[in-house]
Amino acid sequence: MPRSSRSPVDLCDPPEDARPRRVAPRSRNTCRITENTLSNATWITCLACFLRTQVHQILFNTCRCKLFIQKLMEKTGVLVLCAFGFWVFSMHLPSKMEVWQDDSINSPLQSLRMYQEKVRHHTGEIQDLRGNMTQLIAKLQLMEAMSDEQKMAQKIMKMIQGDFIEKPDFALKSIGASIDFEQTSATYNHDKARSYWNWIRLWNYAQPPDVILEPNMTPGNCWAFSGDRGQVTIRLAQKVYLSNLTLQHIPKTISLSGSLDTAPKDFVIYGMEGSPREEVFLGAFQFQPENIIQMFQLQNQPVRAFGAVKVKISSNWGNPRFTCLYRVRVHGSVTPPREQPNSPYPKRD
Repeated sequence: MPRSSRSPVDLCDPPEDARPRRVAPRSRNTCRITENTLSNATWITCLACFLRTQVHQILFNTCRCKLFIQKLMEKTGVLVLCAFGFWVFSMHLPSKMEVWQDDSINSPLQSLRMYQEKVRHHTGEIQDLRGNMTQLIAKLQLMEAMSDEQKMAQKIMKMIQGDFIEKPDFALKSIGASIDFEQTSATYNHDKARSYWNWIRLWNYAQPPDVILEPNMTPGNCWAFSGDRGQVTIRLAQKVYLSNLTLQHIPKTISLSGSLDTAPKDFVIYGMEGSPREEVFLGAFQFQPENIIQMFQLQNQPVRAFGAVKVKISSNWGNPRFTCLYRVRVHGSVTPPREQPNSPYPKRD
């Protein structure tokens, strides 16, 4: 605020013109009233000047305070913003640093763990391979130590397990074939094939005739009948136009007795049909035990369908007590076969 060029003292001083002049006193009362009035006006003027000056100073100080407060608020706002930014930075930066540290530490640790798991897995595989190699080496050593007969026996067992007769078998028990016990010889019973308890027979280990309808060719798993003459009648699963019959026996190398004297030798095949059963001669053959699987072509001319087959054995290869029959297969077709021009059997009129 601009100040007045005049000082309060000057303002308070009475003007020259206002100074009482010595005039002839008209009256004492009039002079006294005039002097009192002038002195009061002077003091009022001085008081007004003083008050104005104080007001000017107060206003000036107020403006300075406002400017100071405004600047202080600006600085305080900047400081508050800086403090808030620092707080946010200090709160979030450690978590990010921890995440970065965790990632930088955990990723190598995970890689190391994966490598450890792979090493363990490969170690187990290597140990398994070593075990397999040890077993193979032991088997090779055992095969080198085996005799030629044992090797041959193993080859024969492998041949037995495989089916080299690529024809359907209609005498399989699993497809419905069965044994006609009325037309079949009695099973050979030996004391060693029975189980006793206090002279009471519990069960019999002798195999029934239907064992010849199953593909199990282990030694002893055969049907035995007394002596060298016997027969078995097989009811087929359905009527079949018969073409071949196969007999199978175990080889000599795996026989417990070391011989094949229980194998059948001469036998005759009949086809059976009708009621009463009509027997139709289909051929007489001889089984050679050196060939463990032999297939015989039947003389079914003209071609007929049969529901049963009878195998009648008339001799064996030397055993007087019993004859063993391991497996019988019957081959043919369910539909009439086509006539072959080069048929070895003449047609019947």
